[in-house]
Amino acid sequence: MNKNKVVLASFCILASAVVFSACRDKQSTGLEYARNMYDPIALNPDQPVSTTNEMLKSFKGQTAQTPPKHTAPVGFVEDDIYPNTKEGYEAAGVNLVNNMPLTEANLLKGQHLYIVMCGPCHGEKGDGQGHLVKIEKFSGVPSFHDPLKESSRGGLMKDLSAGKIYHTIKYGVNMMGSYASQLSPDERWKVVLYVQELQKAK
Repeated sequence: MNKNKVVLASFCILASAVVFSACRDKQSTGLEYARNMYDPIALNPDQPVSTTNEMLKSFKGQTAQTPPKHTAPVGFVEDDIYPNTKEGYEAAGVNLVNNMPLTEANLLKGQHLYIVMCGPCHGEKGDGQGHLVKIEKFSGVPSFHDPLKESSRGGLMKDLSAGKIYHTIKYGVNMMGSYASQLSPDERWKVVLYVQELQKAK
């Protein structure tokens, strides 16, 4: 008889646990360690917000906001006075000057960035024979020091000014894409320093 009571009591406890667990919040994942790691204080940028909070009423129901006009991240300096046009390219060639000092450290950094970013097409020696050219992924990549090789926009490659090289790195040209998101302005100027050394190669 006592054995039956124990089985019945166990069944009742188990049934109660099942019923109560079925009634809990469907969004809950159960017991969690470090609750504050699951519920951050910061607003989730891709979720709508309630406008009941006075501070959030100006957000117009969204947390991700467009940055104010004419603002830039701290430490980011960019010049957009030379647009991605033929006229912008020519103006950059005349007016943009590389203020990056020609030091061994800057050249070494420029060489490293050039090999990583430009070398696969232009070649480590600037001869237009990078790995991707050799395996025939791309063709017609210009050499920086060929005395007869012309730029697709006119003028010899070995005579391109610092401003034209910078403009091309920033915006790209033909099959070459823009490196504006991969290289900061200072890094671009270091690459320009190195490319100008390649222009002098024999």
